[in-house]
Amino acid sequence: MVWHTLFFFFLALVSAFFGFSGVLTWGALIAQILFFIFLVLALFTIFIRKKR
Repeated sequence: MVWHTLFFFFLALVSAFFGFSGVLTWGALIAQILFFIFLVLALFTIFIRKKR
């Protein structure tokens, strides 16, 4: 589960980079949304793992 979260977080970072840099201006909103969703998922997963 952690590996999936990290993979999609990395994917969101790449999408955010292209979205914020203006390369894909139509996808900037989607990149921002994905970035924040996967950031929250990554932090949630790390928090859950540390509790165990």
